[in-house]
Amino acid sequence: MSGTALVVGASGIIGNRLAHELLAEGWTVHGLARRPPADPAGLQPVAADLLDPDSLAAALSDLAPTHVFLATWMRNATEAENIRVNGTMVRNVLVALSPGKSVRHVGLVTGLKHYLGPFEAYAKAGTLPETPLREEQPRLPVENFYYAQEDEVYAAAERDGFGWSIHRPHTVIGKAVGNAMNLGTTLAVHASICKATGRPFRWPGSQAQWEGLSDVTEARILARQLIWAATTEAARNQAFNIVNGDVFRWKWLWPRLAAWFGVEAVGFDGTVHPLEAQMAKDAPVWREIAQRHGLAEPDLHRLASPWHTDLDLGRPIEVMTDMKNSRKLGFAGFQPTEDSFLDLFQQLRADRLIP
Repeated sequence: MSGTALVVGASGIIGNRLAHELLAEGWTVHGLARRPPADPAGLQPVAADLLDPDSLAAALSDLAPTHVFLATWMRNATEAENIRVNGTMVRNVLVALSPGKSVRHVGLVTGLKHYLGPFEAYAKAGTLPETPLREEQPRLPVENFYYAQEDEVYAAAERDGFGWSIHRPHTVIGKAVGNAMNLGTTLAVHASICKATGRPFRWPGSQAQWEGLSDVTEARILARQLIWAATTEAARNQAFNIVNGDVFRWKWLWPRLAAWFGVEAVGFDGTVHPLEAQMAKDAPVWREIAQRHGLAEPDLHRLASPWHTDLDLGRPIEVMTDMKNSRKLGFAGFQPTEDSFLDLFQQLRADRLIP
């Protein structure tokens, strides 16, 4: 089954990969962003500001998507502001599409902060749930912009009669430039700087993350689950966790990532060494590396998001995810995590984003 898709956030890690997968399956794909990408070939760009209802109404007036995929968010200074801004963006899109009555399904991407709490809370001991994280776990009694986004989808579905699915990935691994949460590319850039300067590739996070079990979500498998849920009747009006399907320990994976770059791996030494501090003075270093190697992006801040990597790798507990909801309904996607990282590094090198 295929249809006409509107991918909101088409320039990001998730949206861009989803556009590739949809086009490969024969869908008509419109990619909405403030600055829509030219890639992949066949993507029909839609430029609009999600916080400007008039801009959205004009941009979407001639479109009749059957499926809408919401894969974007905007970081703000407080969770209250995150709720206001990100809830409004979802509402604005669905209100703009409502008069056309073409939408049959809306897929919303959120994440594990559904269970862990917002950025201000989820790295603090005493606020974290038991793992593995399960879809049936109730909402936390805290402010959370993911809940606001979900509630906007539920309200629009009630109004317009479409089905929905919610997708909760762990850390997403994939290629994007200018993305606010980009652990894979951040580690690739950091390792490249370590290689160029002779610094060790030092573990930045907690002992619990270093030694505990973990998982991640590659953008490819998330895209496949989004399409599966949009085209599977049994998946209608369900929430799904989505990870690669394997588990690992960072103390096993870290040296393997270091080996790909030919740098010295240093593990947990009893102290947290935040990546944000390790990379604080690296912007001019990266600009010089980019110039020397003819790289496509000399601005370190458009490639690396050390603040987010520190939040992920600094958690005081191990974090892993149960996927039984989609497994029971027939989704069998699987992606080896080591391959997710190494494939990404190879792509970044081929695209001249790392040396």
